[in-house]
Amino acid sequence: MTEFDANGSAGDAAQERPAQERPTQGRLARVILDGMAHGNLSPVQEADRQQAVADLEADNLFLPEVAALRGPRSGPFLLHLSVQEGRLVLDVRDADDAPMTVFALALGPFRRLLKDYQLLVDSHIKAVEEGREARIQAIDMGRRGLHNEGAELLMLRLHGKVAIDQETARRLFTLLCVLHQRI
Repeated sequence: MTEFDANGSAGDAAQERPAQERPTQGRLARVILDGMAHGNLSPVQEADRQQAVADLEADNLFLPEVAALRGPRSGPFLLHLSVQEGRLVLDVRDADDAPMTVFALALGPFRRLLKDYQLLVDSHIKAVEEGREARIQAIDMGRRGLHNEGAELLMLRLHGKVAIDQETARRLFTLLCVLHQRI
């Protein structure tokens, strides 16, 4: 299990910030990527992971449906993300890391997007190596569109389970792509 703070460094971000600054209701206090091999990522994916974690820590909306929860219903929440047996597993926990609920989403509907993401990452690396600035910009635009599509699909798949906004969904989709890379 690897836990990342806002700088992408391993550690406990919640302990580093004063209590009055920590996220409260309907928020994720921390995201833990379980089973992630940190060293297997390309520089582009590592940068995406760091940015997604930092952005999630700074601002997010994450509120599991009340019927699904055991314990406090408003957060803050810890989210253990992993990919297991072809599923994205969202293990929601309370601030003390006690289990509250688990959601597992089949990766089948995400397969094309995950494959396209990897192709864009590979193309980006090649364009950077070749110094092709116009190509890099075009790839970045494609990645933004892909993230929007992935976020919409994630929001659709989580409907009725977890309330999230577009930006939180985009960041979670980024982390799904990073977790999927290790498979």
